[in-house]
This record gives sequence, C-alpha cells and structure tokens, in this order.
Amino acid sequence: MQDIPIICGVDEAGRGPLAGPVVAAAVILPENHGITGLADSKKLTAKRRAELESQIRAHCAFGIGVVQAEEIDRINILQATMQAMIRAVDAINAGFNRVHVDGNRLPIWHYEAEAIIGGDASDPAISAASIIAKEHRDRLMAELAGEADLYGWRHNKGYGTKEHMIALEKYGATAQHRRSFAPVARVLAS
Repeated sequence: MQDIPIICGVDEAGRGPLAGPVVAAAVILPENHGITGLADSKKLTAKRRAELESQIRAHCAFGIGVVQAEEIDRINILQATMQAMIRAVDAINAGFNRVHVDGNRLPIWHYEAEAIIGGDASDPAISAASIIAKEHRDRLMAELAGEADLYGWRHNKGYGTKEHMIALEKYGATAQHRRSFAPVARVLAS
C-alpha cells in the first residue's frame, strides 16, 4: 500500500512592492482540518483573510520565511523569494513528504516538490500558505509604517502607488526601500 502524501503548501507575498520584505509561508493542512473557504489571499476580503488566518494558525503546522529589502537588493527578488520559501519550509516543525509551491519555479532543495501555476487558487495547502504569508507581510508593513506612515504603507503595503511615489520623491528612500527596483533607483540617482 502506497503512503498517502502529506503535503506542505508554499506561497509568497510581496514580490512586487518597492518597499518591505518578501514573505513566504508553508502550511500543512491536517486531513480533516475543517477550514472552509480557503482561496487565493488576493481574492478574499481583509476580514475573511483574518478569520481564515486565525483558523489556520490554530489547526495547522506552519512556518514563515522573511527576506528583508537589503537582502533582496543583494541577491535579487527571485532569489530572495526562493530563500524565503526555503526558510518557511525549514521553519515547520512537522513531518511532510511532498511540497507544493505556487508558481512555475522551485527553490533548490531536497524535498519532493511540484510547482503549480495558479496553485494558490486550486490547492488548499497553498491557499492556506497564501493567506498566512499575506497577513504576516501586511502586519510587518503596518509596523514599518509607524505612526506617521509617510509613504502610505498601511494601505498600499509598499507597492508603487501614486501616493507612495509622491512620498518617495518628497522624502527619499528609507532603509526599507528596495534600492535595486527601478523607481527607487531613479529617485536615488536624482
């Protein structure tokens, strides 16, 4: 009899923003987890994401990997994303025998793994990881924004919105800005 695979789902949040870390999460859903409504985090309301995150954290093994802006600039966003995924999977303190990753690339690791395009919408473990990663990163960006929130990070999460770009021009780049990203590099060069 063949062993039933124990799947660890992995997804990331924050590849595209101009500021803040890239965050990956890895989640193992128990066989009878009872969590309903898992979906791609981007398709859920903030309220529903928060509800699901609470359930996932209560009932699932999970790990989180974070790569800060300075390291993103040093190794590039693709490698930083892969590193965040490795850190997330390595942080899980539970057994699994297969990893499913949202997207079309896999980190270099020793796990049996599969990249699944659109996995955050079709694979429940990846959906759960998508939710954990997004919620964790959103909290980090709110913390980084501080009281003044000059760049609008509480709501734009570091993406290059008009408000963020105006503030970047006015106040310059912070230590949380990704200097290797073209809009930030342009401001630094001017």
